[in-house]
Parts: sequence; structure tokens; C-alpha cells
Amino acid sequence: MAVTTAPETPETPHAPTPPQTLDRREGPYGEVVLRRRGEHLEIIANGVFLMDTSDGRSERRLVEAARDALGARAHPAVLIGGLGVGFSLAQAAAAPCWGRIAVVEREQAVLDWHRTGPLAAVSGEALADPRTVLVHDDLSAYLRQAPDGYDALCLDIDNGPDWTVTEGNNSLYSPAGLAACAARLNPGGVLAVWSARPSADFEASLRNAGFSGVQTEEIPVARGVPDVVHLAVRPA
Repeated sequence: MAVTTAPETPETPHAPTPPQTLDRREGPYGEVVLRRRGEHLEIIANGVFLMDTSDGRSERRLVEAARDALGARAHPAVLIGGLGVGFSLAQAAAAPCWGRIAVVEREQAVLDWHRTGPLAAVSGEALADPRTVLVHDDLSAYLRQAPDGYDALCLDIDNGPDWTVTEGNNSLYSPAGLAACAARLNPGGVLAVWSARPSADFEASLRNAGFSGVQTEEIPVARGVPDVVHLAVRPA
């Protein structure tokens, strides 16, 4: 007597877990939202995804690449433009070479999420580092007014020079914005700019602004085009 078995029924895939909104703020530059998606936190600006805590390789490499390009320089000062989810700050604070670490962030909500909120898990140790100073300001304004010079500027503003979500952020990548970056750098200092995609036009803008040693480093990501770090040097 033959025995027959019913075909196996394929398992129904689980629907992705919807994100949980932890905080939502309406500020001078629009809406910013902090959400939890599974194990990760993500920041949304004006309805557009900016970044999350799932990886962070390119944000950390932003600071590493600037340090590598500086070479041997005693106790260099670094300015990080944009606190984000905190990976760049954490990377800088983990390196004993930096003498001074300043972070400029214009969104009060982002500062709060790091000081007393869920993102303290990423940046808590770095914020406690005596070298770290948080500045609540718009980066473009700070670059024009800051009294101090820096050996490295590590900028992670919006999605990079070719795709800005918030109105006004593109001014940082304009000729006037790049001139302000150069003025804030010490001679031989390094400008490192994070971008969600490569930009040959931005490389040309850096050269036209008088920077030398312009290069682009690609960092592979799980899906899509690689993240990149644009590097340029203010001539000595």
C-alpha cells in the first residue's frame, strides 16, 4: 500500500516590524523624528531618511580618513559638522591623537537625544571625554564666526553635496561655503566630506576653491551605490 504525504506548505514570511516613533520635533529647519526600527535607531528629517545606527562604517571612516591624511601632527584639533547618530564623534574620541574635538549641531532635538535620550548609548563615553565640546549652532554660521582654527574639518551634513534634504544645507557646498571651510582650516589642514554617493562635480568644486590633493574614497554599503568620503587639503 502506497503512502502519500501532503506537500509542505511554505512558511508565510513575517511582515517587517513597523518603526516606533520615539520623539518628533518641529524646529526652525523643519521636522525631525527619532524612530526605533528593531534594534536600530534612525533619524528622519522632513520625511526623508537621513541615517541610522545599523552600520556606521562610512561615518567612522570620515574621521579616520582625515586623521590619515593629516599625517604626523601633534594633538590636532578636529571639527565635526553634524552630530547625527554619533558614530563620527565616537570614532574621534576613541583616538588619543586628537587634542580637541568640537561638534557643531544645529538641531536641539539631536543634542537632546544624545545627552539624555536613546542615542547616548552611541555617544555617551565620547561626550564625557574632556576633549569634546558640543556647539549648538548652524555650521555655516559657525565657520564664519568661530575664533579657533582646526586641523581637520569632518562634515556630515544632510546627504552630501549633491542631495540635500533641508533647504539651506546646499550653501555649505557652494563656493562661499568651501571658502569658509578653507578659512577655518589651519595651513595643511584636511577637509573631509561625507556623501551618500560619489560626485565628480564636487571634486571639481574643491579644486576650484583652491584645495589640493583632492581625492574620493568609496565605502561599500549593503545596497546601492557606495558611500564616499571626499578629501581635500588646504595648501600650507
